[in-house]
Amino acid sequence: MPDWATSPLLQDPEEAMNELFSSLPVYEAVTENVRVQVQVFWLPDQSEPDEHSYCWAYRIRIGNDGTEPVQLLERTWHITDTAGHTEYVHGSGVVGELPVIQPGALYEYTSGASLATPGGFMSGHYLMQDKSSGRRFDASIPAFSLDSPFLLRQIH
Repeated sequence: MPDWATSPLLQDPEEAMNELFSSLPVYEAVTENVRVQVQVFWLPDQSEPDEHSYCWAYRIRIGNDGTEPVQLLERTWHITDTAGHTEYVHGSGVVGELPVIQPGALYEYTSGASLATPGGFMSGHYLMQDKSSGRRFDASIPAFSLDSPFLLRQIH
């Protein structure tokens, strides 16, 4: 019988997140030396199917494969549910930040999405700025699916 008076060794939250995402597929797009990778995870504990609320977490990694620093200025998302309803989300930066990504470096963040249907997909782009020249460009966020165990798939 375990001794509950002593706490078990807790796993580092970052290590736990990496373990969670390690077996998931990676969606990837590269635009002008900016590499965007996405992994998505169904959140059963935060979803309420009886209430038509389905939730996912996604991890984004943005790599700078170029030779000049770039800054992420804005994000634009297209979020489409299985009923065909599309929501557009546009705003400054990501998770409250306007990260500058140095050549060869990687910026990573985790966020989430919720839908009223058991599935859908997301895509979009980031408005980036080359810090050396000031030139702006859109870096594609690859389309990725939001799948849950409640999603019915039919082949006709």
